[in-house]
Amino acid sequence: MRFTTVSAILLACAALASCASSSGMDEVLSPGPSSETTSSITRPNSPVPTAEIRSELREAPAPQMAMAAPVPEAPIPEVESFAGSQPNMPAMPLPAAKPALLTPPEKPMIRKAAIVRGDVYARRFRDAKPINFGRATSPRQLAVHGVDVSRWQGDIDWARLRTQGANFAYIKATDGGDHLDPMFRKNWREAGEAGLRRGAYHFFYWCRTAGEQADWFIRNVPKVAGALPPVIDVEYNGESSCKRRPSREKVLEKMQVFMDKLERHYGQRPIIYTAPDFYRDNLRGEFQNYPFWLRAVAQHPSKVYPGRKWVFWQYSGSGLSHGVAGKIDLNAFHGSEDDWHDWVSDKSS
Repeated sequence: MRFTTVSAILLACAALASCASSSGMDEVLSPGPSSETTSSITRPNSPVPTAEIRSELREAPAPQMAMAAPVPEAPIPEVESFAGSQPNMPAMPLPAAKPALLTPPEKPMIRKAAIVRGDVYARRFRDAKPINFGRATSPRQLAVHGVDVSRWQGDIDWARLRTQGANFAYIKATDGGDHLDPMFRKNWREAGEAGLRRGAYHFFYWCRTAGEQADWFIRNVPKVAGALPPVIDVEYNGESSCKRRPSREKVLEKMQVFMDKLERHYGQRPIIYTAPDFYRDNLRGEFQNYPFWLRAVAQHPSKVYPGRKWVFWQYSGSGLSHGVAGKIDLNAFHGSEDDWHDWVSDKSS
């Protein structure tokens, strides 16, 4: 090829390169308070990062799978060969352009199961204080595990935590009528982006009206498709500034007001989270038509809460996992993997 033709090609390549751009992408009086407390009131030794608190929470856009859009092929210049810059380099024939696909496949592949059911990761958590629940009643016999978190877990690598077996996450949102967990907004967004089934919980404060607390929760927790039912966390907390211990009747009344208001707003019946001592004093035999999430870190729920049906079991408060520094609460869903998918489909908003 003559010199003038090579020069022309080099000049054209330089011009194209210069046009290219890039883009960046609450106290028990007697007996003493139970040690069965959620991580939301158990402070770690390590410092906890803070995050911006906003009274109004806007839901981040739903995550989408990144899919590459088809790029049309540029027309190939009608040049028979291209000689390299090295002397005596033989001419290389240009490949012919691929013909356009005129007809679609008869049965295009659709990953319906992945979209509707989602992936369930096997439990790979460790435990700083492992308990032998017995082979038949071990949480390891349950197929679907998850976590619950609050600000005390700090910054979480949600994508990595999910692959360790966190298929769902309940995230501390509010307590009382004026406190928003400073990590809620971040945790809510990032758990969703990582593909976890997520829900929010409220730590109930006995020195505030139930209606005010429900309004505060609704103000801060978005109503989004696919979210798990909201949770009311009722337990004794010796560290709380509220030392009031209402009667059983008052406890049930306040809980009902709170739960009714949430159910009307979210269209989902709330889940009741509780611990053994609070359950014994207030909830035994009550709320038979509500799902329960039970804390039992030394024995199986059937022994701690005889006769009570449950959906979630919090079996450890000393879990260890890649993706989170320090300890984390571990939970299991009561059922098989298929039961999980059916329950999520029925209960998710």
